[in-house]
Amino acid sequence: MLKLHTIFLGRFAIIFTGLLLALGVFFYFAIKNILQEESKIDLLHNIISLSTQIKSLEEVDDKVKQLHNLLGFRITIIDKTGVVLAESDKDKKALENHIDRDEIIAAKYNDYGSSIRYSATLKKDFLYVAKKFSVGKEYYYIRMARDLEHINKEFLSIGYQVGVIFLIFGIFGLFASFRLGKDIELETKEIIDFLKNLVKQKREEKINSNHSIEFNKITNLLSNVSETLSKRNKQKAKYTAKLKLSNRQKDEIISAISHEFKNPIAVISGYTQTLITDKDINQKIRDKFLEKIATNAEKMSSMIDRLRLSIRLDDGQTTLNLKNTNLKTIILRQIDDLKSAYPSRDIVFSGDELDKEVDETLISIAIINLIENALKYSQDRVTVNLTDKELSVVDSGIGINQKEIENITKKFYRVSTNGWNNSLGVGLSLVVNILNGHNFKLEITSVENEGSTFKIVF
Repeated sequence: MLKLHTIFLGRFAIIFTGLLLALGVFFYFAIKNILQEESKIDLLHNIISLSTQIKSLEEVDDKVKQLHNLLGFRITIIDKTGVVLAESDKDKKALENHIDRDEIIAAKYNDYGSSIRYSATLKKDFLYVAKKFSVGKEYYYIRMARDLEHINKEFLSIGYQVGVIFLIFGIFGLFASFRLGKDIELETKEIIDFLKNLVKQKREEKINSNHSIEFNKITNLLSNVSETLSKRNKQKAKYTAKLKLSNRQKDEIISAISHEFKNPIAVISGYTQTLITDKDINQKIRDKFLEKIATNAEKMSSMIDRLRLSIRLDDGQTTLNLKNTNLKTIILRQIDDLKSAYPSRDIVFSGDELDKEVDETLISIAIINLIENALKYSQDRVTVNLTDKELSVVDSGIGINQKEIENITKKFYRVSTNGWNNSLGVGLSLVVNILNGHNFKLEITSVENEGSTFKIVF
């Protein structure tokens, strides 16, 4: 494979050589004809000049000799019968009759006659021009001839000059062709490098060329392709990031479920194994073991229900059944239920009657989650306050690090520090989803080792 500038040079050399040969042939014949025509005209002018000087034939020999010495032309005077009357180069008496010479025959019937032929007398090629002239009542012929060797010398001189011009033109053409090939090679190299970077995903989104309209169109198209690929790669990167996030969330789900289900399953498995292996176990102990198994099974069922509800809320599969409901009644009912589960804990409620358009089941889940979180992560009193603008749950427990507050409402996020693990990572996420469906908002303020406040802002 040849380089582009080498191809240009080769093609130019072939074209130039062919053109040079064609022009050489053309100029050869053209210049030769031009020189011969100029020589004819020159001879004809000299013939006319000589004819005006001849008044009588007595002095014709002297004039022919003088003019021959001056111009170097062969000069012959011939009468109408072809007899040579004067000759500059040979003895006229030794010459044959010239009546049948081509130039004489042509001059007899035309303004003048001319011919190119070999002279047996002088052993050379001559260009002959003959013209009639009259002296008195008789007419004669003046013939002048020029050696073709002189014409050829002039032709060669002009040929050399034309050849030099062609050579200069050829060198310039080769240089121009080389530069053009180099420029195109550079433009092509830039395009190739651009394409290589595209393949290697080294982003150069734009390329431009003003070398020619064609290169400009090509680079514009490549820029468009690059921008399109860049957009697609960005979309692909986003999609890949989403897949990675989904995979990470999947791992977090599995980890969270494994962590939360591990203890209940261990309890159920342990007590069940004991009951199976020990057939004579005390009835009270058996009943206690069965109660533990049932409690942990219920705990697992509750976690699964919360997870399913959270997923349905995320996917918009749950339709809220909004009714005008007394929130104070719902809160007190949830507090009573929690006091049964936490009999040693003190839950204090304050607030007036307040009616809101809510889904009673879902809002109850949100409220009990917030109060139970406060009970789990504190040992002292939990205070629940209801106003017409908000419901707040306040505890004086372990608190939450400020950096973690933004994340604890995300699904499956569990705070690994200070024991705050948000259970399955679903509780607060479920609360937020329920509140969003009601156009309510959850606000969290907390100080580590002092306590937290969770507010439902209506």
